[in-house]
Amino acid sequence: MRYFFEDYVLNTDRRELHRGADVVPIAPQVFDLLDYLIRSRERVVSKDDLINAIWNGRSVSDAALTTRLNAARTAIGDSGNEQRLIKTLPRKGFRFVGQVREVAGSDSGQATAESALSVLDKPSIAVLPFENMSGDPEQEYFADGMVDEITTALSRFRSLFVIARNSSFSYKGKAVDIKQVGRELGVRYVLEGSVRKAAGKVRIIGQLIDVATGVHLWADRFEGDLSDVFTLQDRMTESVIAAIEPRVFRAEVDLAARRPNSLSAYDLCLRAIPHLYSFTRDGSAEALRLVSRALEIDPRYGFAATLAGSCHIQKVTQGWATDPKSEFAEGLRLLRLVLSIDGNDHLALSMLSYAAAWSGDFGTAREMVDRAIISNPNAAFAWSTRGWTCRMAGDLEEAIRSFERAVLLSPFDPLLFVTLTEMGVAFIDLGRFDEAVVAAKKALSQTQSFLPSYCCLITALAHLGREAEAKESATRLLELKSDFRISEWVSRSGLRINQMFVDGLRKAGIPE
Repeated sequence: MRYFFEDYVLNTDRRELHRGADVVPIAPQVFDLLDYLIRSRERVVSKDDLINAIWNGRSVSDAALTTRLNAARTAIGDSGNEQRLIKTLPRKGFRFVGQVREVAGSDSGQATAESALSVLDKPSIAVLPFENMSGDPEQEYFADGMVDEITTALSRFRSLFVIARNSSFSYKGKAVDIKQVGRELGVRYVLEGSVRKAAGKVRIIGQLIDVATGVHLWADRFEGDLSDVFTLQDRMTESVIAAIEPRVFRAEVDLAARRPNSLSAYDLCLRAIPHLYSFTRDGSAEALRLVSRALEIDPRYGFAATLAGSCHIQKVTQGWATDPKSEFAEGLRLLRLVLSIDGNDHLALSMLSYAAAWSGDFGTAREMVDRAIISNPNAAFAWSTRGWTCRMAGDLEEAIRSFERAVLLSPFDPLLFVTLTEMGVAFIDLGRFDEAVVAAKKALSQTQSFLPSYCCLITALAHLGREAEAKESATRLLELKSDFRISEWVSRSGLRINQMFVDGLRKAGIPE
């Protein structure tokens, strides 16, 4: 097991602590203490708990225990005064309070741990949801859209590690402590702000905060007509870049090909996104209706065409299309239209990669997704798509590394359940059924309506011989979709499903 927190990795299989590419020296007993605190992080650990777990119940002085705790804190850059990660609760015990991400299994070597965290050795930023100051709840989507555009623009700078929009939005509507946000997302800087839209005018206020010190490094206000909204975004983005990384060239933020000629088309696309993300037949239909209207307003609006193409592809892959062949062809046409407008659009490239892999053209799929990552190395969706493409092509270890990078970039993504499910399937393909169970259960903890997550869990449990649990999950699957049949699912999924997966479903009693 590997535990990721801040810029550290605790690898329990290799018994190593890494900070970025460096191995941190740590005594065996201190390693055990840190491992126990992290594994028990959901509760307060008493002194007796530590003595029983680390010293097997032998008599240990308070001084010896304090020495080991201080050594553990020092190893991870903490201290008794700061208690940023290991907190002492007087007369209660101790607790590890840092945000932790678990990755099942050990890496195949030093390179994996280094590559997973090397991205954190650069300035990192999260753009929090902007506060809607318009006094109209209906304008929430506009403030959210501003954050989307700024996040996308920042992500184009490879010198930055940018947390994905979807993870930052887990804080929407909450009173947040900036230092806590920094710890949970693993960033050094946070950008927060507000948007006021009224009477054809817009005002954006932003401030950049150093998470470690709480110091405001930069603050500014941008005002203008709604017709100038994208110019305001560019000015704000360039100011943030100048504040966070003075050595970055003040490159012009070229988003012209991704922008509509009319703000109405932009609004329609923003409203379509949650429908597309719902992964339901009705949601996909509503998203397509909205983005089709956007394309009527501006036929060469790249973002609208990407969303429309995604809707058509989703309808085919989820089995909702009445004419899959023509639906798929229309999706490809729209995505290729986007590339004719902007050949580096990472979303369109990722979706074309997905479509190519679905069709069995793995060479094209890999080429497209690698272009997407070159275009935007901070795009979690591109890394997740790369994982799926690699799995389809049989490169399973590379698939898992790509899925892990996607989770690292966007740990609170609302579509994380898709990435985790596909990671679980890759584990099944490798015969690593215990890890598949962990991944599938994490996916189901986010949403309990995604059928592939149940299929992944059922198959892994069945191959482990955990028949009662497999049948319990199978019952839940059939409650959600009473007419679920293996043959129909395999027919629709095509190349995605191997025989081992099908055998697991059969063992659990899923109808043929």
